[in-house]
Amino acid sequence: MEKTKNLFAQHDLRCTRQRARVYRALESCCSHPTAEELHAMVNTGPEACSMSLATVYNTLEALCSAGLCQKIMPPSGSVGASRYDADLAEHLHIVTPDGRLLDVPQQLGDRILSQIPDDALADLELAMGVKISRISLQLFAEPSEA
Repeated sequence: MEKTKNLFAQHDLRCTRQRARVYRALESCCSHPTAEELHAMVNTGPEACSMSLATVYNTLEALCSAGLCQKIMPPSGSVGASRYDADLAEHLHIVTPDGRLLDVPQQLGDRILSQIPDDALADLELAMGVKISRISLQLFAEPSEA
């Protein structure tokens, strides 16, 4: 709990029991859960507490605003809930046909990202009048015909 309190303090976020519980649940899983899935996680298990779904949503918004997690919107044109990730390191995701989000192994993701030419990013920044601070890339999978 002390680690979480310190992390929240570094991000100017008040550490409440509910926020800490949601953050620890999110940080402990790699399945990119929805708010509903996180709600079920915090309300079951050894550290179960009685938390409303609205509290989970509000907490996730606070965590995202503080820079402690990211909200991953469903792909354009698809149905599904937003998913959340406490891993803020640059990494790639694969979106499966059933809506799951999988992390690409870091070595392979780095290999793909390294193929994006620096001059293309510089041209994009100039053309758009922005500074690219990070890259978030999603790859869309279909069932393989093995």
